[in-house]
Amino acid sequence: MKPKFFDEDFLLETRTARELYHSHAESLPIIDYHCHVPPEDIANNRRFENMTQIWLSGDHYKWRAMRTCGVDERFITGNASAWEKFEKWAWTVPKTLRNPLYHWTHLELKRPFGITDRLLGPDTAKGIWEECNAKLQDFPVREIQKLMNVEVICTTDDPVDSLEHHIALASDCDFPVRVYPTFRPDNAMMVEDATTFAAYLTRLSAAADIDIRSFSDFLKALRQRHDFFHRHGCRLSDHGLETIYAEDYGEAEIVTIFTQLLRRQQLRRDQVLKFKSAMLHELAVMDWEQGWVQQFHFGALRNTNTRMMQVLGPNTGFDSIGDFEIGRPLVKFLDRLDTQDKLARTILYNLNPSDNELFASMIGNFQDGSVAGKLQYGSAWWFLDQLDGMTRQINALSNMGLLSQWIGMLTDSRSFLSYPRHEYFRRLLCNILGEEMERGLVPDDMQLVGSMVRDICYNNAQRYFHFPAPAGKNGSAARHSPKGGRSESFV
Repeated sequence: MKPKFFDEDFLLETRTARELYHSHAESLPIIDYHCHVPPEDIANNRRFENMTQIWLSGDHYKWRAMRTCGVDERFITGNASAWEKFEKWAWTVPKTLRNPLYHWTHLELKRPFGITDRLLGPDTAKGIWEECNAKLQDFPVREIQKLMNVEVICTTDDPVDSLEHHIALASDCDFPVRVYPTFRPDNAMMVEDATTFAAYLTRLSAAADIDIRSFSDFLKALRQRHDFFHRHGCRLSDHGLETIYAEDYGEAEIVTIFTQLLRRQQLRRDQVLKFKSAMLHELAVMDWEQGWVQQFHFGALRNTNTRMMQVLGPNTGFDSIGDFEIGRPLVKFLDRLDTQDKLARTILYNLNPSDNELFASMIGNFQDGSVAGKLQYGSAWWFLDQLDGMTRQINALSNMGLLSQWIGMLTDSRSFLSYPRHEYFRRLLCNILGEEMERGLVPDDMQLVGSMVRDICYNNAQRYFHFPAPAGKNGSAARHSPKGGRSESFV
C-alpha cells in the first residue's frame, strides 16, 4: 500500500515499525532534559496572542529559510505586522521540501492544533492563521505542555539567575509538569574581553553576595550559586563550546591571570585558553561533588556575520558548523577527571557529523560500571536534528557503543510548539528497528525490541538524571547525595 504523506503512519515504512511505534513509543511521557524555553512564560502561563508570537519569534531556523528565499528582513525580525510575518512564512514553507522545517511545521500544526487536512502555503495561510489563533486562546503554555504529555523540562539558566520562576513553579501543586533549571556558566568563562567579563563579575558578586577580589572569591561565588541551583532542583550543567579546553596550567598562573582580569587588562590567547581550561575542570568537579550530569555542546561557529551581529545581536541565524580539534583535548579533559575519580555523568554533543564516530567511540573510554551509560553520546542537535543527522548519530552509537543504554531525544528549542520533535525522533527510531527486524538483522521479538524502544524514549532518561520530586507534586523530594567532598584547588 502506497504511504500517504503525514498520515498516522508517517515515517513508519513497515508493519513492524508501525507496531513498535504505536504500541511502545507513542504514548510515553516526554522528558525534555535540555531546552531554551523561558521559565517566566511557564510560571506566568503565558497565553500567546497569535502564531507569529509563539511560532516565529526567536526561531532562527525559520529565519534562515526565509532569508534564503529572498524574504526581506522587515518580515523576519523587523517591524512588519504579525500577520505579514506569518504570511511570508507560509509563502516560504512549500519551498522547504526536504528540509526538516517542512516536517516540523506540519507536525506542529497537527499537535496541538489538530490540523491534518491541509498543508501550509500561500493558499491556506489565512485559514490556518485564523484557526490556530482562535485555538491559542485555549492553549496557554501549560496547557500545551500537558497536551503534549510533558513530564519534565530542564531550562537553560545563567548562574546569576534568581530562579524566581522555578521557585514559583515548584510550589504550584496544580501543575503536574516538573520544571528544573540547568546551570550554564558560559559567561563565567568568556574572558576574551576583560571589560565584558568585569561587568559579569559585578552581576555574579551581587547574586552570590560575595565581594570578588581574588580567584578564590570567584570560585566561592560560583560554588554558592551552584549550591543555590541544587537546592532548587538543578541536576544538570551545560556548556556551549567550540571545543574542549584542556591546556596545562599552574595554580599560580590562573591566580595571576584573574588578577589581570580584575584590573581589566586584556589577556593573551594562551592565557585565555589556560583560564578556560582551569574553569572547565573546576566546574566539572563541582558537578561531580553534587552528583549532577554535565553536558557539553561542541562545534558551533557562532555569530559569523559581523554586519548582522551589529544589527540584530546573537542567536539570530548566522551560525554554522565548525571544524575544531576535539579528540586529543577531550581525552585529556576526561582523563584528568577520571584519574582523580571526579568524573561526573557526562553527555557529549557534536555538531560536525565528521566527528560522529569519534564521539561514539570516545564515550566507551570512560564507562566504569558505576551507572548504566555513565558517558552518553548526546542526540543529534541543531543542524543535525533531522532524519539523516539523527540516523547517522544512531548508527554511530549502535556500531561503537550500546544504543540500548542511550537516554534519547530532547528539543533544544526556544519554542513551546517544538515537543513534536520527540514524536519525530520516536517514529524514526521505530522505523530503523522495525525495518531491521523484518530484514532479520534484529530478532523478530516485539517484547525484546519494544522494551528497548521504551527505554530509549523514556525509561533510561528517567533513571539517569536523579531529578528530585517536589513535595506536593510527586511526593517528598528525592535526594541524590554528592559523590565526593569539596575540591581544595584554588580555595
